[in-house]
Amino acid sequence: MSKPLALKLAPTSLNDVLGQDHLIGKGKILTNLVKNKKLFSMILYGPPGIGKTSIANALVHDLDVRYRMLNATVNTKKDLDIVIEEAKMYGEIVLIMDEIHRLNKDKQDILLPCLESGLITLIGMTTSNPYHSINPAIRSRCQLFELHELDSSAILKGLKKAIKSPELDGIKIDDKSIKLIAKLSGNDLRYAYNLLEIAYYSTDDKKVTEEVIKSINSKPVFFSDKNGDGHYDVLSGLQKSIRGSDVDASLHYLARLVTEGDLESIYRRLSVIAYEDIGLANPAIGPRLDAAINAAERTGLPEARIPLGTIVTEMALSPKSNTAHIAFDEALSDIENGSTGNLPNHLKNTPDSGYKYPHDYPGAFVKQQYLPDKIKNKKYYHPKDIGYEKNIKEIYERLEKLKK
Repeated sequence: MSKPLALKLAPTSLNDVLGQDHLIGKGKILTNLVKNKKLFSMILYGPPGIGKTSIANALVHDLDVRYRMLNATVNTKKDLDIVIEEAKMYGEIVLIMDEIHRLNKDKQDILLPCLESGLITLIGMTTSNPYHSINPAIRSRCQLFELHELDSSAILKGLKKAIKSPELDGIKIDDKSIKLIAKLSGNDLRYAYNLLEIAYYSTDDKKVTEEVIKSINSKPVFFSDKNGDGHYDVLSGLQKSIRGSDVDASLHYLARLVTEGDLESIYRRLSVIAYEDIGLANPAIGPRLDAAINAAERTGLPEARIPLGTIVTEMALSPKSNTAHIAFDEALSDIENGSTGNLPNHLKNTPDSGYKYPHDYPGAFVKQQYLPDKIKNKKYYHPKDIGYEKNIKEIYERLEKLKK
């Protein structure tokens, strides 16, 4: 079988790489490395289809160096041994390794001394965040370069170049259809090339129309990666948008997660937000969220989007307070750091301890010490003057006056 169009159009020089203007171009770091004929170990990371493999290939071709390509998931320890032997034979070699975050410990132990000695120069590629997913020993020996998503102009430039290639001889396509492919690609150039190629071969007259494209795929793709960092980035975007009271962004990230179909992650994250970010400013949000989750569970998708969209809108527009969980985290910190002390004797479960039963006193309040002597004046909770917490603050301040 012939190679996919995306591979046939892969650039062999940095000059042909689309996007990544922060790394490539006059005076930029990767271009200067080529200019100075010097290469260092590096890790290229970012979403799929934005040029990681293209840049790796372009670097080794521009520098005209000996290189080998491996995949940390597929290739074995023996494959790595062969590359190392070749490096010893020629003095050095560049190893391009895809899925570098999946490199197991055995392979890491073999690779590390080779990186340390300069026998191997590594160009690792990953869609995962290297600060979380890559062994620190590997990471410390590499420069990390984040690649940015391609914008629509870069995708359109790549598509217009593709339709002029001999691989798509005789293709007939108008600007609206090209823009539709770019829109559906979700800024993934590889996906755009693949969609264009399938559309070309799915017709009998080589005429690619909007109808042909929509018959193949009518939904835009986006990088979420349910089992990887992209998925958690979207969940993070949802929480930070609700916390920041941006209802439009909140609904956008909810829509991405609903499209992915992972309702369990949505339920868990919204439950955290209800108590971490909204908290005492609107304590009714917890039960209301539970009701929305129950409704979503009963209806299932696609109807589950209705109660979820409603509750997320309410959460985004709700007053926010993190005082309760911040107070409790501080209490936990004291326990972990040994700032505790013994319970006052009158709180211990012993007869005739001297404990005063608050319900026997007016207003169910009696002045007595509850915290251990060591931290008896400690204040964890600092109320905010917002939402329902205004009422709690008034009660808190009245009790504090009574204590004094």
